[in-house]
Amino acid sequence: MLEKTDIKLERAVLIGVITKDQDELQAREYLDELEFLTFTAGGEVVKRFKQKMEAPHPKTFIGTGKLQEVLNFIKENEIDTAIFDDELSAAQERNISKILECKVLDRTNLILDIFAQRAQTSYARTQVELAQCEYLLPRLKGMWTHLERQRGGIGMRGPGEREIETDRRIVRDRITLLKDKLKVIDKQQAIQRGNRGHLVRVALVGYTNVGKSTLMNVISNSEVFVEDKLFATLDTTVRKVVIGNLPFLVSDTVGFIRKLPTQLIESFKSTLDEVREADLLLHVVDISHHNFEEQIASVRKILNEIDSGQKPTIMVFNKIDAYEPVPFDEDDLIAVKTKDNYTLEEWKKTWMNKIGDDAIFISALNKENLESFKHRVYDEVRDIHVTRFPYNDFLYPDYIEEEE
Repeated sequence: MLEKTDIKLERAVLIGVITKDQDELQAREYLDELEFLTFTAGGEVVKRFKQKMEAPHPKTFIGTGKLQEVLNFIKENEIDTAIFDDELSAAQERNISKILECKVLDRTNLILDIFAQRAQTSYARTQVELAQCEYLLPRLKGMWTHLERQRGGIGMRGPGEREIETDRRIVRDRITLLKDKLKVIDKQQAIQRGNRGHLVRVALVGYTNVGKSTLMNVISNSEVFVEDKLFATLDTTVRKVVIGNLPFLVSDTVGFIRKLPTQLIESFKSTLDEVREADLLLHVVDISHHNFEEQIASVRKILNEIDSGQKPTIMVFNKIDAYEPVPFDEDDLIAVKTKDNYTLEEWKKTWMNKIGDDAIFISALNKENLESFKHRVYDEVRDIHVTRFPYNDFLYPDYIEEEE
């Protein structure tokens, strides 16, 4: 009888740079996120490396001295994988792999791998495979360097090149096939959306791991998959929700992230049609995250890219139960109060005050302030519905709060 053994986590090191466009605070924040991505993918981060430079090195991303430091650590600590925080060019990836002699990934490759793990439906798997093929195509040359290491370059260039060209043709054909498959599925999805009638459509959008699926479960009494990892939800889930006596549709979409690979934005654009066709967006924010403002900016950037930046939007600041300001000593005359020291009440007096009624503070997990949230959503959905169907005005009176 075989004994049960623990699954061995892949040991990894993270590598980032501090540049004129990315200061030390940002670099640390990005590496924090990269570590969470690595954990989500099934890895264990052993050490981080950072280097300050004007711009990433065109051949090796980081300098040769720092690369040697990374190599020494990898050899001494049995590291399996080196993960870079930015997307590497095909040439950079080849050069670094030859020096480090271990698996080399960049942020894009890591996110694609997580998406491949998380994809459950045929639609999601097709979208992820398309993104992977488009990422792989310019990097095929590096996959045949094993011929050089085994037998040297002389006499192997011809077969190697022919093999590469064969693979490129296979990948290109696969990309064409996947795009055609997505077109068929897109038509089916469009028909499904058309069959939903004239109900008002609401889409949950936001950064990954901010609690969209938890909120979806609470308001729709459904069981959408929830996990404290990045990209727990890939497939769009649509549920009919009734607040008061007003029915409408709510869709839970894939979470966004900074430096989201362009291949994924392209291949998932059809999934994001739920966002494009929504009448109202609920932008869910994890207010307990110390850099939630930058996450908001990242989401808005992607919304603009898919032509949804101007839609009516309610900002839903979630996880107020987990929010803890950094303590500040009012008697310390030297200390300077920063945003990290703000209480929730102080945050509400900042730029959030300008949002007015379109800013709601809740805890989906603890169901805190959910009645205020339902009231606000009801009012907005009712206005949209009555504008569309004026003769239904009398059917939907003012919202009446539910009894506890």
